[in-house]
Amino acid sequence: MNERDAKYWITKLGLEPHPEGGFYKSTYTSKQSVPVEREGNEDTIRNLYTSIYFLLRSEDISHFHRLQSDELWYYHGGSSLTIHIIDENGNYQERKLGLQIDNDEVPQVLVPRNTIFGSSVMEEDTFAIVGCMVSPGFDFEDFELFTQEELLKKYPQHEQIIRKMALKSK
Repeated sequence: MNERDAKYWITKLGLEPHPEGGFYKSTYTSKQSVPVEREGNEDTIRNLYTSIYFLLRSEDISHFHRLQSDELWYYHGGSSLTIHIIDENGNYQERKLGLQIDNDEVPQVLVPRNTIFGSSVMEEDTFAIVGCMVSPGFDFEDFELFTQEELLKKYPQHEQIIRKMALKSK
């Protein structure tokens, strides 16, 4: 797949640049809402769930970030994708999202709430398109984007992946 293919999907699906990297479009927001616990705010309400299309080209990085909700990733097409995870205990792991089951890929991956994560495309000169559902629903108030400096202070043992996946420090 080439850049033209990614441009086709970006145009046809009306995708826009995402602050973490890549391109996205909100596809559904549940009309139901739920109360959620958020530090310092007992009355926070979120939609039950939200869903997006997300496209990442091989030259893009979905930089390390954290959500206060669970996020389910669903593979739709293109190249396989690696989801890089630093869990709440500071352990690093990679999950492969795709359809090559014999290569340890799976068609959906759960990223638990409060997990630091990002993603990258496994092959050069291609892209991946996925769906992401967040529950309770996504809100930019619950989104944290990390710099290398911030993460290296807390997780120096993961320096190599942090330098690849986190925003350059200011």
